[in-house]
Amino acid sequence: MSTIDNNPLVSVLMTAYNREKYIAEAIESVINSTYQNWELIIVDDVSRDSTVEIARSYEVKDRRIKVYVNEKNLGDYPNRNKAASYAKGKYLKYVDADDMIYPYGLAQLVFYIEQFPDAGYGLCSLEQDVHKIFPFQLSPLETYNRHYFIAPVFHKAPLSSIIKLSIFNEVGGFSGKRMLGDYEMWHILSQKYPVVLMPHGIVWYREHDAQEMNDHKNDPIEPFKYLLLGEELIDDANCPLGKVEKLIIRKKLKRKIARSILSAFRKHSFAKGKEMKKVSNMTWSEIIKNGILNYEW
Repeated sequence: MSTIDNNPLVSVLMTAYNREKYIAEAIESVINSTYQNWELIIVDDVSRDSTVEIARSYEVKDRRIKVYVNEKNLGDYPNRNKAASYAKGKYLKYVDADDMIYPYGLAQLVFYIEQFPDAGYGLCSLEQDVHKIFPFQLSPLETYNRHYFIAPVFHKAPLSSIIKLSIFNEVGGFSGKRMLGDYEMWHILSQKYPVVLMPHGIVWYREHDAQEMNDHKNDPIEPFKYLLLGEELIDDANCPLGKVEKLIIRKKLKRKIARSILSAFRKHSFAKGKEMKKVSNMTWSEIIKNGILNYEW
């Protein structure tokens, strides 16, 4: 067990791209934190609006704020890695330029995770557990079992996380998979390290028309990619689940994949269904067997 530090430095990471409408509120939400031992690292991904100018106006007023501008556009998860490369804190806390953290949010996150020195990361904004009060720690095996058999864990966005910098660097940061990076990261971290689960009311997620997810919300292949990645992660040699649990999950994923393909043919287009069938590597007999014959009503 490591020594508990009641006031560790938190590196708040804010990646930004064309967020002039929202970034001031995001920055001020960090500045207004009751917990004050933080640095705010803002990394702009070559915005075409006044995002950088707004960010720099705060940089000149608070020495804890540092603004960096990429030479070329990196994209979402590579830019998250870039921001982490500047960090000096014990913990990483992502607050996107269109989101906010509550005034007591950093204090809560630090208070919760510092109670569990062996944990590699924490996730908040989770639904109440009916058996015990937050925060509580789950071992790697408990985390996987909870996510696949009890209640979702790995679905949270980076905004809902707090991560030890040393652990983040150890796993090499986000892989760069578009839209999937956080889902993959929590799986990878939980292969080896415990996670601390935390309640709602710590961060605030903004929904607006300029979010990248809006460009894909009607495309069935986006949620489909999570199922395919789930198969890959379950088959990973470092997955803590046993053979029986893996077999059960694979069967569930196969059914979901098959039904997704059939749904794409029925509700979207022949081309979309054909595309999904191709990337799944499933035969028609497998799709019929898993999507229709083994359907669980």
